[in-house]
Amino acid sequence: MNKIIPRSRAWMLAREQPVRPLAMLFLRRAGQDSSMNPTTRRKGSHIDVCIGEGVEALEKGAGFGDVEFVHEALPELDYGSVDLGVTLLGKKLKAPLLVEGITGGYPKAAEINRALAEAAQENGVGMGLGSQRAMLEDASLAGTYKVRDVAPKILLVGNIGVAQLKKYDARKIARAVSDVGADAVAVHLNVLQELAQPEGDRDFSGSLALIERLCGESGVPVVAKETGAGIGPGTARRLEKAGVAAIDVAGAGGTSWAGVELVRAGKGHEKAFWDWGIPTAVSTALVARDAKVPVICSGGVRSGVHAAKGIALGASAAGAALPFLRAWGEGGKGRVSSLLRGWAEELRMAMALTGCENVAALRSSRLIVTGRTADALCAFGCFPASFATRERKRPRA
Repeated sequence: MNKIIPRSRAWMLAREQPVRPLAMLFLRRAGQDSSMNPTTRRKGSHIDVCIGEGVEALEKGAGFGDVEFVHEALPELDYGSVDLGVTLLGKKLKAPLLVEGITGGYPKAAEINRALAEAAQENGVGMGLGSQRAMLEDASLAGTYKVRDVAPKILLVGNIGVAQLKKYDARKIARAVSDVGADAVAVHLNVLQELAQPEGDRDFSGSLALIERLCGESGVPVVAKETGAGIGPGTARRLEKAGVAAIDVAGAGGTSWAGVELVRAGKGHEKAFWDWGIPTAVSTALVARDAKVPVICSGGVRSGVHAAKGIALGASAAGAALPFLRAWGEGGKGRVSSLLRGWAEELRMAMALTGCENVAALRSSRLIVTGRTADALCAFGCFPASFATRERKRPRA
């Protein structure tokens, strides 16, 4: 008989999850060297905390539990013909999945990034790098981000924090992106994390103008990316007008970066802002409703079915970070590659069970949206019934 755990205790149990011994031994040596600069030490401690502590949302879910597909009992397709392929930011992917930006900027990060990149290459999916701030501060750390020799064909997305746009010229950021062979650059909008971080940035004025300048001067597509608090429809419209090529909603319900910073500061018991943000399913649906650029669904995506639901809500692709980092901690590149294959197969099955022969059809498949997700969508005038009654694209005869 399954034991029911009261929600009030769920987060405590998450904090008590077993630490991955080999990964943690490796990371503690890597992240706690007192000779490293503050940014480099912080990068190591972030990975340490994410692998070894419970850092996911406590009470708020990503919203995927409120989203159900309308099952198609007569799909009229050959399972082997279901096509997961998409083109995103000018690159072809075998499946609409991304290993989201995780790390870089401290010596041992190279091993993690290379393992993730090899797994992405094997599975034909995209990958993001962690913030490149560290290599802008110290050029000797550039190698911790370089993965092209093991992943020559993947969609690779560089990364810089929105606060860093004040400190570094757009051309310098563009050179850093070019130096690692990235196809695009994500600007991560991590205001919540910075405010929860004792040493974090506090001035975010003029950010939109700086993003617009980067879009004009970087020479590569710019992706606006949240880090776990979601993006609202109004903000998405402003970002699109500024010239971003894609929007990664990175909603609430997955990893809490406020939580990560609270744990780092020894304040893990403080929960006021741990679950702050727009749930991923809500953010994805609202942003995709009006966006003319690709939308990436991330934040609490924990399976291929979650990815399928995000795409059906309007996203072009789905991504995750924590599951792949922890997979690396459990079994290196092989475990990451296995997880990606599993997610792709789950996605393929979801498409077959809804009669979708390709990803474009999945984006118009019928959904039943209930609960808090439905309530939130209604508040913005996005009526859940529209997902259940929309005209579904059918496979060509």
